[in-house]
This record gives sequence, structure tokens and C-alpha cells, in this order.
Amino acid sequence: LLGASGEISDFQYLSDMLDEMDVEDWLHEDGCSLSPDQYSSYIGRVMYNRRSKFNPLYNQLVIVGKKKDEAPLLSFVDHQGTAFKEDFIATGFGSYLAMPILRNEWRADISLAEAKALIVKCLQVCFYRDCKAYCKYQIGNCDASGVTISEPEAMDHFWGHGAWLEKQHEKAAIGTSDSW
Repeated sequence: LLGASGEISDFQYLSDMLDEMDVEDWLHEDGCSLSPDQYSSYIGRVMYNRRSKFNPLYNQLVIVGKKKDEAPLLSFVDHQGTAFKEDFIATGFGSYLAMPILRNEWRADISLAEAKALIVKCLQVCFYRDCKAYCKYQIGNCDASGVTISEPEAMDHFWGHGAWLEKQHEKAAIGTSDSW
């Protein structure tokens, strides 16, 4: 799985590069294919190379995968080529808002259902704080049996809080109505 935040055109460019690499790898007909760790390394080198040429791809990427007997991989690569592996990762706005929640609530023995609930909690926090966010999400899961991506699900949300419905701009603030 490859997830990205940032410039969609830069992500499309990178996706095309990876597709070309896959086709070339398939044409070799040697039975070998790249592992998620190798994809992560390649993407990190591409991002670093583009940054060094002062023409970066403005993306933050999450690479997830598992190949045969290898350990599962969750890695992060940013527009500067910084790459690392971690137990949990967030990109974009989520790196500021969701990471504290993940640090407090993630544990090594978390079940799939608990992990999904934690993801939804993080997405709700981001949803309420981003005026351009959409209330639907999909969750991808990668394990030894393969990759699954859920159907789009609607997030529970409530916009009827009193403070949000109150018309603040129609009230004159004390001491400011005559100052202009």
C-alpha cells in the first residue's frame, strides 16, 4: 500500500515512475519482485534526488507492506527524502493532530478492531479541524494473507454545538463597536 498527502500531481508522477519500474521488473521474468522495504528505499532516494536538484516532489508518503517471510513494514518518506520506519505514522495535518493521540493510545498488542477505532478517532479530530476535509474514509489493512481496502464509510459527526451555531459576527463586541 502506498498512501500520500500533498500535491496530487507530484504523487501521480511518482506513481507513474513506480508503475514503469514494476513493468520493467516484470519483463525480466526472473520471479523476483521488489519488497516494500525496497520500494520505501527507492522512493526515499527519488525524493532526496529531486530535493537536491531544487525541484522537490511535495508529498509525504506512507509505505505499508509485507513480502512472504519478511517482517511487515510501515515507513514514512517526506519531500526531502527523510525516511524512517515506525509503529504508527501520520502525514499532513494528521502529523500535528493525530500523532499525540496515537502516542498515547497505541500499544504493540492492539487488535484490528481497536486499531480501526483509533484510526477513526484520529480522523474525527482532523475532520473537525480542517475546513476542506471530507467525512468519508477507507481503511487499508496489510497482513500475511494480503492487502484489503475497505469500502468508503461515513464518519459520525455533529455540527450542532451551541458555540458553532451562535452568530458571533452579528453581536457587537464590548468596547470595539465605536472604535472604528
